[in-house]
Amino acid sequence: MGILKRAIAKDASVVSCAVDATDIVAEIERIHKTSAVITAGLGRLSIAASMMGYGLKSADDTITLRVKGDGPAGMLVAVADSHGNVKSYAENPVVEIPLNDKGKLDVGGAVGKDGTLSVVKDLGLKEPYVGVCPLVSGEIAEDIARYYADSEQTPTVCGLGVLVNPDLSVKVAGGYLIQVLPFADDSVIDILEKNLQTIPPVTKMMSDGVTAEEIALMLLDGLEPNILDEAEVSYKCNCSRERTEKILYSLGSDELASMAAENEPVTVNCHFCDKKYVFTPQELMNLRK
Repeated sequence: MGILKRAIAKDASVVSCAVDATDIVAEIERIHKTSAVITAGLGRLSIAASMMGYGLKSADDTITLRVKGDGPAGMLVAVADSHGNVKSYAENPVVEIPLNDKGKLDVGGAVGKDGTLSVVKDLGLKEPYVGVCPLVSGEIAEDIARYYADSEQTPTVCGLGVLVNPDLSVKVAGGYLIQVLPFADDSVIDILEKNLQTIPPVTKMMSDGVTAEEIALMLLDGLEPNILDEAEVSYKCNCSRERTEKILYSLGSDELASMAAENEPVTVNCHFCDKKYVFTPQELMNLRK
């Protein structure tokens, strides 16, 4: 179970969000059996999705982040609900590339720098909101900030981190978002910039035992911040046999009849949680009817 905290400046001009997502990213590694660099990349995207989803207003709202670069990772996808729960998958869960020039996992190299970040918000309207922006670095955090600047005109700072142990387990994972509202004055910006120059990387803070609440408050140091709200967040897939039946039904009568005619069970595998749903030929015919 992850912990998400949001803090707000006394004058309400800035909101920060921080999340300890170690358990979430550990579950991603367990389900998808990802290599270290994909654990880091998909973990970062999932952490960002969790914080962005938590900002949605209605209970049924969702946000989907898709990163598609020219690197060997292929497409990375993360989907979060309005409670900050998230699910995700990678097109290529195992990628082995050298460390970057800083001796760190080369997420940008795995994702690629030539590509796009797509953000799809399903807010219960007739059509979902879709925002697309080019990748800045493929390192995810910078790309998230670029999306907010280009598509929502909201000055945003994003920090994401996943520390993977030599045995591929996840040591710590978390992130933060800072969003500045339009009425913030220059003195607030100056304070934030000073804070960001001195704050350590996310994984360093978490490895040293700094909590999500402490990070959220540290980001707004000097602005008399208070905790706004908090939530427990987790890796959560909402697939079910009923939803899978609806997907099969959408294939159409002819396709279901063709599948049933092969007289073999059909297995549908969930990309997000690896759960398998098996349908007999008779069950396919019943769906067709």
